Amino acid sequence: MANKLIINFTPTGMIPTKKMTPLVPISVNEIVEDVHRASELGITCVHLHARDSQSGEPTYEKEVYAEIIAGIRKYDPYLVVCVSLSGRNYNEFELRSNPLLLDGALKPDFGSLTLSSLNFNTTASINAPEMVQDLALLMKEKGIVPELEAFDLGMINYAKYLERKNIIQPPFYFNLLFGNIACAQADLLHLGVMVRDLPKDSFWSLAGIGNDQLMMNSLSIAIGGGVRVGLEDNIWYDATRTRLASNADLLERIHTIAKANGREIMPPKEFRNMMQLEPGNGKYGRTYIER
Repeated sequence: MANKLIINFTPTGMIPTKKMTPLVPISVNEIVEDVHRASELGITCVHLHARDSQSGEPTYEKEVYAEIIAGIRKYDPYLVVCVSLSGRNYNEFELRSNPLLLDGALKPDFGSLTLSSLNFNTTASINAPEMVQDLALLMKEKGIVPELEAFDLGMINYAKYLERKNIIQPPFYFNLLFGNIACAQADLLHLGVMVRDLPKDSFWSLAGIGNDQLMMNSLSIAIGGGVRVGLEDNIWYDATRTRLASNADLLERIHTIAKANGREIMPPKEFRNMMQLEPGNGKYGRTYIER
C-alpha cells in the first residue's frame, strides 16, 4: 500500500459510445482534453484506449495512440501513461502489441496485461497463456511495465507464476477489478483475499464495474489502496442511473472522498520513483536488469 492515493484515470474504454453517453471522449482531441482536465484536477496515471477516427470503434493502431500520447505529453510530460493491449475485440499478437512499438517521446510507460481469459456479459476477453507471456516478454524487451489486471484470485496466482519464470519483475502495479458477472464480486471477502495474495512489492488500485465503482473506490481510499476511475468502467454518476457522469464529475468526487479520508493524491513523479520508471519529460518506461 502507498500512503498517498494513486488515481488511475480511465477516460474511454472499449464499450461506451456517444449513443450511450455524449460525455465519453472518443476522438483524439476529446481524449487529450479530458486527460488535460484530469491532470489539472490531479491524477497519477492514465489508462488509454484509442478509437478509430471514422467508426469510433476501438483500434490497436500505434499511430492513433501516438497522437493521443503526444497531445498529453505536450502539457504533462511527467504523467504516467498506459496503453491498452486488450483481447476483447481482437486476439492477434501483431495487433494487440502494436502500441508497444512506440518509442522515444511517444513510448508508453505501461501496457495493460490481463492475466487470463474471462467472460463479460455478452463477449469474452481471450488471453491465452502464450499471448499473456508474449506480451509481457515484449514489454520487458521494450522497457515497458505491465499494468497487471486481475479479475479474480487465479489471475493473481498467474502473476506469481510469471514472476517465478522471470517474465515480469517487481515492483508490480495491479488493477483489481470487481463486479464483472463472471469474476470476483464487489464483496469484502473477495477483496481481502485478493489483496492478501498479491506478490511482494505490489502496489494496487481497486476498480468496480458499473454501480460498484463508487463502493470499491471508496473502500480502497479508506484502507490505503489506490483507485481506478473513469467512464471506461461506469458512465453513471448515481446508483439509480438518472444522471450521466463526465470524467471530471467522477474525479472530483474521488478528490472529495480522498480529502475526507486525509489522503493526498500521489503525483506522477512520485509514482515514477516508486515503480522504478524513467523520470519522464522525454524519458519513459523502465530499464530492466536481467536476473
